[in-house]
Formats: sequence, C-alpha cells, structure tokens
Amino acid sequence: MSSVLGVSVGAGAVRVAWPHAGNSADHFAPDRFDLQTVPVGDQRMEDVAAETVAGVLAADPDVAAIAVTYRSEQYAKSVRAALARRQLTNYELVPEVVAAVEFLQASGELSGLRTIALYDLGSAGLSVSVVDVASRQVRYSERTSDISGDYLDSLIREQQIASGRIAHPADPDGLAALDELCRQAKEQLSATTAVALPSEHGLVLLSQENFEALIMLAVESSARMARDVIMRSEQGVQAVVVIGGCARIPMVARVLERWLSMPVTVPAQPDSVVVRGAALLARPTRTAAPPVSFEAKTEQLAIVRPEDTAAKGRRGLFRGRESARGPVRDLALGRRRELSVAGIAAGALVVVAALGLGLGWGPQVLQGDSHSNSAPSSATTSAPRPAALEPSIAPPPSDTTNASIAAPPPVRQQAPTTEADAPPPGPNTIMVPGLPPIVVPTIPPLLPQFPPPGQPPRR
Repeated sequence: MSSVLGVSVGAGAVRVAWPHAGNSADHFAPDRFDLQTVPVGDQRMEDVAAETVAGVLAADPDVAAIAVTYRSEQYAKSVRAALARRQLTNYELVPEVVAAVEFLQASGELSGLRTIALYDLGSAGLSVSVVDVASRQVRYSERTSDISGDYLDSLIREQQIASGRIAHPADPDGLAALDELCRQAKEQLSATTAVALPSEHGLVLLSQENFEALIMLAVESSARMARDVIMRSEQGVQAVVVIGGCARIPMVARVLERWLSMPVTVPAQPDSVVVRGAALLARPTRTAAPPVSFEAKTEQLAIVRPEDTAAKGRRGLFRGRESARGPVRDLALGRRRELSVAGIAAGALVVVAALGLGLGWGPQVLQGDSHSNSAPSSATTSAPRPAALEPSIAPPPSDTTNASIAAPPPVRQQAPTTEADAPPPGPNTIMVPGLPPIVVPTIPPLLPQFPPPGQPPRR
C-alpha cells in the first residue's frame, strides 16, 4: 500500500513522519506515527532535507505524496531549490502554522476554540502567531532569534564553566560537544529534578531549581512578547498552544499562563506537532490524464453533425481548446455582415411602406400599384429583386446547438447588371448605394383643389 510522508525543516534538525496505515484526519490517533530526526549539524538545512527525502524515496518507492513545511517564503525558496537539484518533484510545500493547526484540530486540542495564539519555541528562535482556527489564516505574527533553545543551552554551558566543574573547551569541536551535552541535560530536566552527565571536560551537574532560575528572565521575556503580539493582533484570543522543542520545559507553560491570564495547552510530543500535521496534509497526486489528440479536442468544443464536417474543414473553425472562441466569433461576425445588407434594404422598404400607410396608400405601395399609369411603377416592376430579400424555401433547422458554427447558406449568383441596362432614375426614385432604385409612388392631393380667383366653385 502506498504511504504519505511529512517533513519539517528546522534549523537544528529535519524531522520525518510516516502515519500508520489508516491513520488520517478522519480516523486519527496522535501516537500512530513513525518518527525520525536527522540533525542538521554544520550542513545547510535544505540540503539535509533533500537528502533525507531522497533516502526515504529510495528505501520506500511506494510513497505517494510528500508534504514539506516551511516557515517563510525564503525558507520555501531554499527548500524548493534543494529538492530540484535532487530532481524531486512529487511534493507540496505547506506553512508550518497550517500544519500545526491541522494536527491540533485532528487531535482535539482546539475543540471549541475560534482564535488561538501559537507559541513555537525552537532551537533557532521563537515565533508567536495569532491564528483563526476555522480559516487557518494568520492574523498577526512575530518572530525573534533572541530567545531560542540554542540560547538556553548557552546559558547552561556558561553556568557550568563559571562553576569551575567544567573546563572551557580548547577547540570548536569540544565546544560543540559541550553544547550537545547541555542540550541533553535540558531535555532530561523536563522529566526529572536533577541531572549529572559526565564528559571529558568534567561533570555537567544541574538541578531543576537552578535551571529555572537560570532561564527565568528569558522565559518572561518570551511571555512579554506573546502578550504584545496578542494585543497588536486585536483579536479575541481564547487560548495559547505551546509547541516546539522547548515546550517540554514545564516552566514555560506556567510563566505564559501567569502573564497572559488565559488557558495554555502543551500537546504531547510538542516538538513533532508540525511534522505530524504535514503528514496529515500530504495528499497523493492525481494521475496525469493521457494527452488529448487534436481531433479529440475539437469534439469537446461542440457537437458537429455529419453534414457540417465539410464546412468545418473549409473554414478551420477549430484550432484547439485555447483558440476556439476566435473562429466562432469571426464566423458570427461574418454572418452579421451578410445580414446587415439585407437589413438595410428591408429597412428602406419598411420606411416607404410606413409612409404609404400613413397617407392612405398602403395597398398600392405594397402591391406595386398595378393600376397606376405613372412611369416609375413600371420601373419598379422591371428592376431585379435582390437575392437577400428572396424568401427562404427550406424550413429553419430545429437543432440550434450548431447554429453558431454551421456554414452560412451559399449566396445565389446573379448576372451582373450594367449601368446601360438599368433604367434612368425618375423624379421619384431614391438611390441607395449597393441597392436597386426604390421608387416612391406619386401621392395625389389630400385636399380638393380650389378654383382660381374670379371663377365660381363647381357644384
């Protein structure tokens, strides 16, 4: 069965999480994960992440999806470049805050909460983010490197050297080894009251009381920062959730609760909350569809009837999905131009008919005035009728699906008329460019004629 993989990239370590079979957001168990931690050391964290992912894929080729978390856009750019150098493409990048909220929601830690403050204290720094739980949007966030797990380790180291029990290392390798020993002492103090760790430089001896007194100012400073972030966000924060490696220190939650006067929650295994949330967000990629042929693309645009195939080939209406609108639009414009000529002629006749109807000569105008003895009427009957005005014999098609893409009917060809064949324009002839002469019949006087002065009127 294929599996998914979550990867979190931190300054001190790269963590990897595999959910057990069936462990998803719908059927979730917080402890049903296989976890692996890879120290970064002197290497770049993005290179360690790329090497870790490549090693996992080489050992388990059935991994269907990978989600890699990032803290900022600069982190995302570096991780993406490192994965590209390894030619790794089957992955997605997700923000650390989104991955953390995904895990906390699945585990029930955020039940009934709308807005939280996420306090993430790791080895490289502290991030405080005010997050809307429903939309998973960060309303306000700040980060500092003045307070970090590495800084707390350095406080322990300097205290041990100042006590006289530990000699100051003479080289950088010895100093790094002593820092690692102090880190182990700090982690062990989360579950015990005192630790004693031997080393080649002496005995690291530390009690819980001494350790809390040593880091009190730093933790209170982080609580002050969290309070300021919540106030600047202007959001109704209901609770604080503490994650990161330093969340295991019991004093951190106590100080935050005292300074913020609100509930503070520390989930189990707070240092792996982000990577487990990334594993829940990893989604298998969809199988790529087979390439679509040119003919198949054209069939997706419209239903073409068999009799329209020739017209489609002549006019080249289909040029792929992206350019399909252009040819159809051009064809529609062409048909509009053809109909506009007929519209002009029909409009002129309508105007003439309206004038005749208004003056009481409707039948003569519409029928050509067969009883009129005027010369212009003969010119009207002898003039050729334009093809655009001839009535169509074929009934209109009932299928309107392909009306916009069907080829227009062929225009009937007529014998060209010369100027010599056309009758001379009469006094009542209206000349319209591109149309045959339009003759307006002579309108008789509407009122009786009055006799000349001096003659009696006829009775």
